[in-house]
Amino acid sequence: MARLPLLRQEKQGVTMAVYDFAISVKTQYLPEQSEADRAKFVFAYTVTIRNTGDVAAQLISRHWIVVDANNHVEEVRGLGVVGHQPLLQPGEHFEYTSGTVLPTPQGSMTGTYLCVAEDGKQFEVKIPEFILSLPRTLH
Repeated sequence: MARLPLLRQEKQGVTMAVYDFAISVKTQYLPEQSEADRAKFVFAYTVTIRNTGDVAAQLISRHWIVVDANNHVEEVRGLGVVGHQPLLQPGEHFEYTSGTVLPTPQGSMTGTYLCVAEDGKQFEVKIPEFILSLPRTLH
């Protein structure tokens, strides 16, 4: 889980807001949608975003960096995630599943979410790098 704590300071007895989201990701190879002989490997990933700070914040946009096993990089930017721009109160979480197609059986993804807190503060949340890979088979 990645955590990005921002701004916990005390100035003359005033505690400033904490902007803190935790991100976790689970991946899955989708063999029924993949075509290895055509260099098409399909992966699903489920992301859980939890507001672990003390200020409500809304996820506005995403920036993904997708790298295949040949070190080819593709960047994806867009508003929200799977058609949503969730507003998360402290302690709340949002989970979604999306996918990507790679020309190689392995790759990785990382990125950031741009969020805006209810007090107007913009902040980025780092998405930890995760690996996309075919499951190993034991012989």
